[in-house]
Amino acid sequence: MLDFFDLDAAEKPAALMLWLHGLGADGYDLEPVAEMVGLGNVRHVFPHAPVRPVTINRGMAMRAWFDVAAADLRWQEDRQGILESARQVKELVEALRGDAGLPVVLAGFSQGAVVSMAAAASGMPGLIGVAAMSGYVPQFLLPSIANLRGTRLFMAHGEQDEVVPYALGKASCDALRESGLEVDWHGYAMPHTICQQEILDMAGWLACLLDKT
Repeated sequence: MLDFFDLDAAEKPAALMLWLHGLGADGYDLEPVAEMVGLGNVRHVFPHAPVRPVTINRGMAMRAWFDVAAADLRWQEDRQGILESARQVKELVEALRGDAGLPVVLAGFSQGAVVSMAAAASGMPGLIGVAAMSGYVPQFLLPSIANLRGTRLFMAHGEQDEVVPYALGKASCDALRESGLEVDWHGYAMPHTICQQEILDMAGWLACLLDKT
């Protein structure tokens, strides 16, 4: 099972929220974002991706949810790596939900956003929402995105993103919408990062999501 740490809810937990970090980072990278989101009735969990060689970084070993072959992110997609990480995330969720059966929210940045979408599309009991920050939907996953019906989606992207192009993120949003899914889309004047307004927008989305649960 994936290594992780968590922030216990100040109140009785009403939901379980997993935060999936980006390439080369670890779970601690998104802890400040979760703290800014707040919500004392949410148990925030931060898994660490396994360490693996990454082709685009000359085979250097680092924490990564899947391999990246080139700057063109849809060229030689690491389908096996993405699906394996999605399976590990689902396994962790199942272990943490326990008998309480808490509603689940997935949040991911960059690679973490990709894996969050993959885990959601493969079917996850209790999942109510996915927040994808600076990510995209892999080409191979598009036929199965209809499985996300009934899941609330939040997508946010930097308009000057030099790593995951804004156009790729927006095209993924458009594909989701064309499949009949509702997506709360936000674009920001920023590069490949997370800004304060994005966190505030996500916090509002999350509070609304939990109010309807």
